[in-house]
Amino acid sequence: MEGGFDGAGAAEVVAELRESFESGRTRSFEWRVAQLKGIARLIVEKEAEITAALDDDLAKPQIESFIGEISMVRGSCRFALKELKRWMKPEKVATSVTTFPSSAKVVSEPLGVVLIISAWNYPFLLSIDPVIGAIAAGNAVVLKPSEVAPATSSFFARILPDYVDNSCIRVVEGSIPETTALLDQKFDKILYTGNARVGRIVMTAAAKHLTPVVLELGGKCPVLVDSNVDIKVATRRIVAGKWGCNSGQACIAPDYIITTKSFAPKLVDALKITLEKFYGKDPLESADLSRIVNSNHFKRLMNLLDDEKVSGTIVHGGQRNEKRLRIAPTILLDVPSDSLIMKEEVFGPLLPIVTVDELREGFGLINSKGKPLAAYLFTKDRKLEEKFVKTVSAGGMVINDTILQVTNPRLPFGGVGESGMGSYHGKFSFDAFSHKKAVLSRGFGGDVSMRYPPYTAHKQKILRGLITGNIIAVFLALIGWTRH
Repeated sequence: MEGGFDGAGAAEVVAELRESFESGRTRSFEWRVAQLKGIARLIVEKEAEITAALDDDLAKPQIESFIGEISMVRGSCRFALKELKRWMKPEKVATSVTTFPSSAKVVSEPLGVVLIISAWNYPFLLSIDPVIGAIAAGNAVVLKPSEVAPATSSFFARILPDYVDNSCIRVVEGSIPETTALLDQKFDKILYTGNARVGRIVMTAAAKHLTPVVLELGGKCPVLVDSNVDIKVATRRIVAGKWGCNSGQACIAPDYIITTKSFAPKLVDALKITLEKFYGKDPLESADLSRIVNSNHFKRLMNLLDDEKVSGTIVHGGQRNEKRLRIAPTILLDVPSDSLIMKEEVFGPLLPIVTVDELREGFGLINSKGKPLAAYLFTKDRKLEEKFVKTVSAGGMVINDTILQVTNPRLPFGGVGESGMGSYHGKFSFDAFSHKKAVLSRGFGGDVSMRYPPYTAHKQKILRGLITGNIIAVFLALIGWTRH
């Protein structure tokens, strides 16, 4: 646990972790299991403190904290503990005739010392979930929680060392200077969760050391809504995925809706009904909505909402309380494509709706922007679903729901293009922090003279046939085995 240090302090932390890693301490199955069990125990024993920290940072509702963060981490721990022995086992692969007789396998080995830079919007989940993967893979870890969520950051610094091996797993608190000091060090992998601007800074710093990165970024996640849907179910799921996820402050939350001009009025009416049912007539007083994280983000969202290009498009909500950092769920209809709200990721409780004549036109609209972290489609049309999956590029997709892709540990979570690179969750986390080492093993028998110089015409003919899979050449090679 460190706080407020400079480059020398960062170098010292990394050196100590590298010494621990090189001692072999982190490689054993037993060590990995002990750390994972420690995190699982932390979740059980400190749930109230975790919930309190999330309330301090985001006024996150208790049930949302449990479902969206605490239970997710608990599930990651259980899954890793259940599968770890299988993940660690070398994977046998087939060999070829050119190496006969031999055996081959892929061995997963830990990378070394890794850095995880977390985000503020899900500050518990997005900090500890990658740590679980890094530990499972046998690495030493530096966790840098987000300073924008100070209560959760402080929780990790104070509490995590009591539950894991502090000689191999460290927490560094701080802001830009501390993060910069860490990025100046050589790590064996960096996982960063946040925005594309900082992602570029992280990637530039990593490039100096040829350090590979996983970047979990964001983007404008679209929701296409067909007119044939069960509108009551669809709107409930859209509202839950947008406002039920940290008031839209989630990288996979719906960013904007695309629907047809003819269906838009019905959809807006259904969204209004659902919002009032979920959050009441005065949503600023709802205990089931998170607040905006801080005044800077509040002002950013107000700039989007007060843009003169969208001022006449608000069809629901728009109320705000700057002192309490609360913004009511807000729907905007037919926003111009050149408005601020359509140019940048919303990351808040504002939901613009774009209308088209035919829903398929939305595919081109999505693909004209940066590739999103998630894309959603509501439809009963199987052909439209197939076209959507084939045509639209996104980190992940859900058909007829939102955000649930992250709850399946057998699915990768990661972006593409502007929304990031690399992925994690479940086995993908283990793989993200492992090197896949190729191992080919041979005995001393079966040494073929034609492999070695001088390469006579006869040898070349047999070698060419052997390499191209010509059976006759293979037969001749086997005969040649015994002739010198």
